Amino acid sequence: MSVPSSVHVTELLLAWRNGEAAALDELTPLVYDELHKLAGAYLRRERRGHTLQTSGLVNEAFVRLIGQQIDWQNRAHFFGIAAQMMRRILVDYARARQTDKRGGAEIHVALDEALDEAEAQDADLVALDDALLSLAQFDPRQSRIVELRYFGGLTIQEVAEVMSLSDSTIEREWNTARLWLRRELTQK
Repeated sequence: MSVPSSVHVTELLLAWRNGEAAALDELTPLVYDELHKLAGAYLRRERRGHTLQTSGLVNEAFVRLIGQQIDWQNRAHFFGIAAQMMRRILVDYARARQTDKRGGAEIHVALDEALDEAEAQDADLVALDDALLSLAQFDPRQSRIVELRYFGGLTIQEVAEVMSLSDSTIEREWNTARLWLRRELTQK
């Protein structure tokens, strides 16, 4: 199967936005594989034994996406919003696990090295989300760039397209944001 062109996906997004239900039917199989790759990349960064599976993450994100009234601009915009949805799902999942670890669940499991590692990775994701929220307070653009690059897996060029900025601006802001986040995360 060939990769669908960016133009074709954009045309389908615009048709869907304009109320053509058949466009969503045609769009779904075209974007599903790419969403699956994106979710797989996220979950590879997660702890081993994560109970949220790739298909579950894709399906949850897709359900949230089709439930939104979004003025789709293009393919990159769609995947940027999908990345944002996946980030929210993973962070919500990590926060819920942390709550359960503190006694919120009825079943308590003795901690061993694997559970310690899992908890640390959940904490890392929550810490990254908290740091991104802090960054957004004083530089929303940099926070969005990190979200699109890290969680969305978008290239510099795709982020530039989504945000209507130059590649060099995105590159500069990405590098600055990464340095700020690294400092923020190592201080905690």
